[in-house]
Order: sequence, then structure tokens, then C-alpha cells
Amino acid sequence: MVFSLAAAGEAQAQQSGASRQPSAGIYSCVDAKGRTITADRPIADCADREQRELSPSGTTRRKIEPTYTAREQAEREERERQAQLQAARQVEERRRERALLIRYPNAAAHDKERAEALVQIDAVINAAKKRLGELAEDRKRIDDELEFYKSDPSKAPGSIRRKADDNARSVDVQNRFIAEQEEEKKRVNARFDEEQARLKPLWAAK
Repeated sequence: MVFSLAAAGEAQAQQSGASRQPSAGIYSCVDAKGRTITADRPIADCADREQRELSPSGTTRRKIEPTYTAREQAEREERERQAQLQAARQVEERRRERALLIRYPNAAAHDKERAEALVQIDAVINAAKKRLGELAEDRKRIDDELEFYKSDPSKAPGSIRRKADDNARSVDVQNRFIAEQEEEKKRVNARFDEEQARLKPLWAAK
């Protein structure tokens, strides 16, 4: 009689413990052919895609990520990296747009700064052109001195020849400098044109 009571108690305890264990899940996925598959364990045919573990009531307990090969995992990580880079670029673009809008709240402010930048470059170019004029006057005087040795330039004094060479080099330097400043004007205009194209929709939105 004692043995029967003990066995009955043990069976009742086992039954109680079993009732406390969570019920088995149901796995569901849509395979490559578009079919919805359900099973009582992870589905091999859906190893390459997301699966859901459902409770008996049909709610999602958890999502099971696909199983990737090494190549697929690398490609997935690269896509994620590119997406992060794109998101970072977009954030930086928005930041630059805000900074531009603060600096140039309207077209007049932008045009004014462009004009000021170009005026500064033009002032430098004009100074170089003035220097070229001075060098031209110097060259005229040097040529007048060399006129006496026109029949045989080799007899011209070394000091005059050196002045002629120095003058020619100085002219080349000034011409190169002017050409560089003209290129700088193009770069400045290109920058302001690019900014203007970006600012126009921002001004319109304001």
C-alpha cells in the first residue's frame, strides 16, 4: 500500500513537471517557390531565408536568421557596410546643406561673396599686369641700349645682356602668375555655381 502511494506521487510529480514545460513551437517560412511551409522543427528548405517560430496561438516567438555561406555572409556584410556609408554620406550632406544655408541665407548673400572673391583675384591680376607694363618699359630701355650692338650682339656688355635675360624671365613669371589667377577665377566660379545649384531648392523651401 505504501509502495502504491509512492508510485502514484511520483507519477503525479512527473505529470506536473511536464505541464510546466513550454509547448513545442511551430516553424514557418516561405520557400524559394513562394510556398508557405510549416513544421515542428527548423525547416531545411528555408535555411537560406528567414523563418519564424510560432507559439500554439499563432504569435511569433522569434525570428530565425538565414544560414549563410562564407561568401554570402561576406556579401551581406559588404551590403550593410555600403548602406552605412550611404547613410553617413546623407547625414554629412544634410549637415553641409545646413551650414551653407546659415552662411548664405539668400541669393543676394551668395552673389555678394562670389563678387568679393572675384574682386580680390582681379586685384592680384591687375597688379601683375601693371608689373608687366613696367617690365615692358624696362625692356624698351634695354633694347635701346642694345641698338648700338645690333650689328654684333655678342659685343654688348654682359650687364646689358643680363638685364635683358632677367627682364624676359620676369615677364614669363608674371604671365604664368596671371594664367594661374585666371584658372583660380574659374575654380571660384565653379564652386559658387555648384553651391548655388544646391542652395536654390533650399532657398525655395524656406
